[in-house]
Amino acid sequence: MKILYLTTVLPSSKKTGGEIASQSFIDVLEQNGHEVVVVGYHRLGDTDVKKANEVVVGARCIETHNSTRLSPVLWMGSSLLRNLPYSSTKYYSSEYIGIVNLLLDRDNYEIVIIDHAQIGWITNLLTQNQIHKKSKIIFVAHNVEHEVYLAQYRSARNLLSKQIYSREAHLIKKSEDTLASIAHQVWTFTQHDSKYFHALNPHSTVFDLPSSLTPSYKRLHHQSQNKFDIGIIGSWTWKANLLGLKWFFETVYPCLPKHISIRVAGKGAEWLRDEYANVEYCGFVPDAQAFMAQSKVIAIPSVTGGGVQIKTLDAIASGLPIVATPTALRGILGYPSFVKVALTPDEFAYTLVDLLEVSNFSEDTSHKLFDERLQWLQSRKQKFVTKVTNAINN
Repeated sequence: MKILYLTTVLPSSKKTGGEIASQSFIDVLEQNGHEVVVVGYHRLGDTDVKKANEVVVGARCIETHNSTRLSPVLWMGSSLLRNLPYSSTKYYSSEYIGIVNLLLDRDNYEIVIIDHAQIGWITNLLTQNQIHKKSKIIFVAHNVEHEVYLAQYRSARNLLSKQIYSREAHLIKKSEDTLASIAHQVWTFTQHDSKYFHALNPHSTVFDLPSSLTPSYKRLHHQSQNKFDIGIIGSWTWKANLLGLKWFFETVYPCLPKHISIRVAGKGAEWLRDEYANVEYCGFVPDAQAFMAQSKVIAIPSVTGGGVQIKTLDAIASGLPIVATPTALRGILGYPSFVKVALTPDEFAYTLVDLLEVSNFSEDTSHKLFDERLQWLQSRKQKFVTKVTNAINN
């Protein structure tokens, strides 16, 4: 079966949770013998070699904080001119439309997958071609986008920011609702998201995304030298993640003993450097698994956002004790032991300290806990593969 996979950033480099999620679908489709053509952008300055099945539209500066000062202004101007969401504007281009037109004219694709609401502007082209191509359209909704922007609207502290987020929420809702209504299927990552889209499309399915990491007890055992107590890792360039990190240091950190060592990894939290005596900011780390293996406990302080957090699944794959907010565990059910949920800052801090006290497990206990995690992750992955296989054939 020929499948055209239309996305924002080519996901094979798997630099963010969204890219990891997209590549998970592509991997299963290819493993099932389908011919998948992936269309998207490279990050500006990205040196990764594209895969044979990838069509590069061009290079884009994806994260606003990495862009030139003029880029956000141009994106906002284009957004106003085209009446598109700001988050969609950077992906809109005549080159993208031209490539999709060329591919649709050249081949018959049984399925076209639209990955992310941010490229919802492609729907007009697809519905026109669908008349004679008869392609089945699938919308992969990584989350209910407009709810993310509504949350940012509520937390914004000035009128201009509120107006920007309100507009974004309205326009991205229009885009994702249109996608859901024309799609043959909507693929979601949580029951909450599926419930929302089910009202627009009864063929809405929840997929239990697998972890991007392969658990290794040998690696965990040899690398874990208890170099620090609490590890926190994430992509802090995404505002929803950044809000969680700031919540941790504003409300949880004051409740923790000051002798506890904390390390934070990931781009976008440079403000942490030299801010606290017992906190070290590591910036981007090339090996997330190695970073986590050096900590006694993993903290996941998410307070907003949608979809499933890949970093939570990866933390589970680490085999280490975890303290997470309910938001961090959205879409993840029946999680293994020593994954603890904390509702309030006080509870979060208390649970971290409690797990630090019991983190030195015996060899036998460590093996049992690791085996439990491994079985949970393998079961989740198999369910994901089965669901994708069944959905694509329906």
